[in-house]
Amino acid sequence: MFRNYIKMAACGTAAAILLTGCGKESSSSGSGSESSSNRDIFAMDTFMTLKAYGDNADEALDDAVERVYSLEETLSVTAENSDIWRIDHASGKATEVSDDTITILKKAEEISEETSGALNICLYPVLSAWGFTTGEYRIPSDEELDGLLKNTDSSRISVSGNTVTLPEDYQIDLGALAKGYTSDTIVEVMREHGVDSAIVSLGGNVQALGKKPDGSLWKVAVRDPFAPDTDMCVVEVGEKAVITSGNYERFFTGEDGKNYWHIMDGKDGHPADNGVVSVTIIGDSGLESDALSTALFVKGYPEACDVWRNDPDFDMILVTDDKKIYYTEGLEGSFQNISSMPAEVISLA
Repeated sequence: MFRNYIKMAACGTAAAILLTGCGKESSSSGSGSESSSNRDIFAMDTFMTLKAYGDNADEALDDAVERVYSLEETLSVTAENSDIWRIDHASGKATEVSDDTITILKKAEEISEETSGALNICLYPVLSAWGFTTGEYRIPSDEELDGLLKNTDSSRISVSGNTVTLPEDYQIDLGALAKGYTSDTIVEVMREHGVDSAIVSLGGNVQALGKKPDGSLWKVAVRDPFAPDTDMCVVEVGEKAVITSGNYERFFTGEDGKNYWHIMDGKDGHPADNGVVSVTIIGDSGLESDALSTALFVKGYPEACDVWRNDPDFDMILVTDDKKIYYTEGLEGSFQNISSMPAEVISLA
């Protein structure tokens, strides 16, 4: 049976949409209700759970899984001959890439401009210096980071048609957008097969197609960044993406006793530390919501609110390091605080 809440999982842990184990399963939820089909896979360094309802669910999920693995090969920063690997190793020469890569790059540019550079896909060398790409964690010196930051101006990425040109000594990584784009793609595959009720969880990314078969909204639980094994709130959504970025997802503790996380501030090359510990975006697009969750984490509370007020086409839930929850007014009536933290509405006024 489908659990009451879909848990937003930290990167690398399983999302608790389904407790079916790995592989393929089809089941009927009982007399008078639509049959459902499930897939649990591991891709993009993330446990993914897909569930669809209706007669075409099995075929839709088979095609969706195939599409996920194809995107993994295309968007990987480390797999030789992926689009990203070829761009990063082209020594400044133009590289022809897929439509998928171009779509993501254009959205990255758009969100970067909208957030004054808070989203920066050129920080892969900085992430590597901290050890987040290898697991060999360390605290790099300011001098080392200053040197790396000289080659992280994302405005120097050139896109023309399906051709990408990156300056020599630059490296890009689409990790802040890839899973959001993937969930969009899964939903589109479902639609092509005539599925109108489905839900997927890709680590900290949850995306729904339509409503539940009984016409009710989906209930999505968001993790407590101070206790990631528990939930802090629940939101009811229809056809939406619910995507979280938090400092608890990937981090290490340095010899100085401080925690250092993987979401970097391109201004100084250090983990973004602007008073926010978790950002959840609820929007129509998984790609855009994924990008915004990272960018607004970097921006911090006041500036994240400014971005939302300038373009309130999405909703968000912010958690600050003083253990307070803030959520946009569009979530009133669908937001339920189940934590001990106080929650306050962010208004447009």
